[in-house]
Amino acid sequence: MSRSPRITGTDLIAALAKAGFRVLRVKGSHHFLRHEDGRSTVVPAHAGETLGPGLLHKILRDCQLTATQLAELL
Repeated sequence: MSRSPRITGTDLIAALAKAGFRVLRVKGSHHFLRHEDGRSTVVPAHAGETLGPGLLHKILRDCQLTATQLAELL
């Protein structure tokens, strides 16, 4: 299993958009994303802060993506 990259919330939102996820709504700094097949997740986009490895792993699990697939989208 490959290591998860250290990225910001904004970069993750852009990568998930390439995978077909769309932003449904934004509440504060939290972006709610959904794929057309029903997968959904919430990504915090705090300015300049990288996502922790645990949170990134949880978001990838929600999206049913692997760290390798995410690296290809970046």
